[in-house]
Amino acid sequence: MQTTALRKRTALKQRTAVPEKGTLEYLPDILSTIGKTPLVKFSRLSKQWGFSVFGKMESFNPGGSIKDRTAINMLSQALESGQVKPGDTIIESSSGNMALGLAQACKFYNMKLIVVIDPNINAHTEKLLQTYGAKMVKVTHPKRQGGFLESRIQKVQELLAKNPGYRYLNQYENAANPDTHFQTMREIARALNQKVDYMFISTSTCGTLMGCARYIDENHLPTKIIAVDAIGSVTFGQKEKKRLITGHGSGKPSNFLDLDLIDNAVHVSDEECIRGCWNLLENEAVLCGGSSGAVISAMEKYASMIPAGANCVGILGDRGERYLDTVYNKTWIKEHFPDFEFSTPEAH
Repeated sequence: MQTTALRKRTALKQRTAVPEKGTLEYLPDILSTIGKTPLVKFSRLSKQWGFSVFGKMESFNPGGSIKDRTAINMLSQALESGQVKPGDTIIESSSGNMALGLAQACKFYNMKLIVVIDPNINAHTEKLLQTYGAKMVKVTHPKRQGGFLESRIQKVQELLAKNPGYRYLNQYENAANPDTHFQTMREIARALNQKVDYMFISTSTCGTLMGCARYIDENHLPTKIIAVDAIGSVTFGQKEKKRLITGHGSGKPSNFLDLDLIDNAVHVSDEECIRGCWNLLENEAVLCGGSSGAVISAMEKYASMIPAGANCVGILGDRGERYLDTVYNKTWIKEHFPDFEFSTPEAH
């Protein structure tokens, strides 16, 4: 019979035993967690629409959006080329996710960041930028053509003229932007064993859209690319119109867009963005941002043209927490869209 002391020593030995040897699994820093985001099947939406619906969950990036990929790729290439170095001041035009992606990367690389923003920035994003230590310069008057986007770019140029030591990455013209999304599309293609029938991708700079489209083209995939644009965006030649939902569409033509690589475009209203967000939340318990709602609504609008059994992927660009005061605020919705009706999800 074991004595009390022996039992105690045995228990202690078991608790402090050296674990079995194995492969160490850790990442060297926070930026190395960017990418390799999960692809999730939305079973309930798939059942409703009659084809397989998948979401590429870019909210799993450490900064919460797909722009983490673009930010680190642009900054890494600039560092490798010697265009920038630790300690430099980076300047960029953004009122959303690109600003946050750069803020995190610049903090890591000991760089200063100046972001030119506009009144459409949401309060949550502004607080996050302050926390990362980014300096914000806000424009207050939109240009007649190009709106706040053109005003932001003009302000960047003014600041560069006064401060020639600033380094401008220029997400709107930097080839590293679309190049980033070769990897995004590669991840999707591998996850589905190359069987990707439709891709729905929201537009802004068109970097994500064209990076994925070029990967599909160069690898001869049979995938149809459906661009998801905002009503009131000029990307596909529409007349510019005021938009309330940030994160997709543009007041400036894209420098990256190649229409030959796009199969179709679906235009989505602000109200449809909101409805898509709530559809995703109520049916799949997924809280994503406005551009993701646009993608979901575009899929639904296009559903009659998608054959049964097809694999349909939407890139869901960011987290929904940044939209709690707008897209997910019923008071705000009713104020701006009085006829909006909240539907009850179907029984699961």
